[in-house]
Amino acid sequence: MQLLCPQACAPAALGPHALWAVAWGLLLLVPVSAGAQRGRKKVVHVLEGESGSVVVQTAPGQVVSHRGGTIVLPCRYHYEAAAHDHDGVRLKWTKVVDPLAFTDVFVALGTQHRAFGPYRGRAELQNDGPGDASLVLRNVTLQDYGRYECEVTNELEDDAGVVKLDLEGVVFPYHPRGGRYKMTFVEAQRACAEQDGILASAEQLHEAWRNGLDWCNAGWLRDGSVQYPVSQAREPCGGAGSSGAGEGTNGGVRNYGYRHNAEERYDAFCFTSNLPGRVFFLKPLRPVALAGAARACAARGATVAKVGQLFAAWKLQLLDRCTAGWLADGSARYPIVNPRTRCGGPRPGVRSLGFPDASRRLFGVYCYRAPGAPDPAPGGWGWGWEGGGGWAGGSRDPAAWTPLRV
Repeated sequence: MQLLCPQACAPAALGPHALWAVAWGLLLLVPVSAGAQRGRKKVVHVLEGESGSVVVQTAPGQVVSHRGGTIVLPCRYHYEAAAHDHDGVRLKWTKVVDPLAFTDVFVALGTQHRAFGPYRGRAELQNDGPGDASLVLRNVTLQDYGRYECEVTNELEDDAGVVKLDLEGVVFPYHPRGGRYKMTFVEAQRACAEQDGILASAEQLHEAWRNGLDWCNAGWLRDGSVQYPVSQAREPCGGAGSSGAGEGTNGGVRNYGYRHNAEERYDAFCFTSNLPGRVFFLKPLRPVALAGAARACAARGATVAKVGQLFAAWKLQLLDRCTAGWLADGSARYPIVNPRTRCGGPRPGVRSLGFPDASRRLFGVYCYRAPGAPDPAPGGWGWGWEGGGGWAGGSRDPAAWTPLRV
């Protein structure tokens, strides 16, 4: 008696390679949950001479980009194609969130590709010949900074390599109007985001210290630790004998270790990168209060600059202005590239006047104009009222400003 089973027996007729492709094709459609990804990695290293072996090679060190740029995360693999077809190889990129947690970035099997979450529309394979698993990442964001794992898998073995993506940028210390040591870890994350940044990594803070950052107040970092950089050791800042990277007469990075992120409060060390737009100083006919500063920027097709935007303009666009101006958080600051005595001392940096009374203190303003935004008042124009006057007692409405030649 012949038993007919066209549906039940079909898988056996497909063969092992086809079954492999079908199984992984289904997995391409379903991202792994965050909880399931913890501790899931198992990397099997095999000898290159074995039949069907996979050997992954990634670039040593790190690759460097900037916000808005395009970068290639290099990854190549050696595979015994004589034993197996390259189309049966699964390529997967994940971002290492912490040592036991991973976020899906991109996965490919043959002609089937999928990017996940914020990487959709930005990530694709380079496809530079057989064995190339390099990932092209476009429109790089601050959040893209970190370590990425390239994993290559065939039916039996897998191998993986790690690529570190670094960003050109600047680390800046930050505390809100409420004063120092007021933020939990989550509040520090939020504060950095509001000022056009993210919490800096320990590596970024250490590099900033090597470049001269000196700040005698402890702040949160991305990994949940609390540290601060001291270029010139002094007793109020831990002294020359305190523990930390580079300790000694040249100071160092003081480290409080990992703190309770929901109860303990510190400042923050934020990181920002390349600006897609431009920061400029606007000097009205007379200095203005904070509310008037916002209207002045709006009249120029811009917004009041954030702290991170001013730091990026100072560090990456070499903005140098010896005049204090309002920023979006209510602080008053100014950037110095070429130090001079009358502009705050012998070292370059962004000087801060703290958080002046927003309604009584009067300054100019630092504005930020996004790419492509038109300037309704080109250079050589200021803002005020026809006929002049009107500032004493705030008797004129800044909403009624008109452009005036200055």
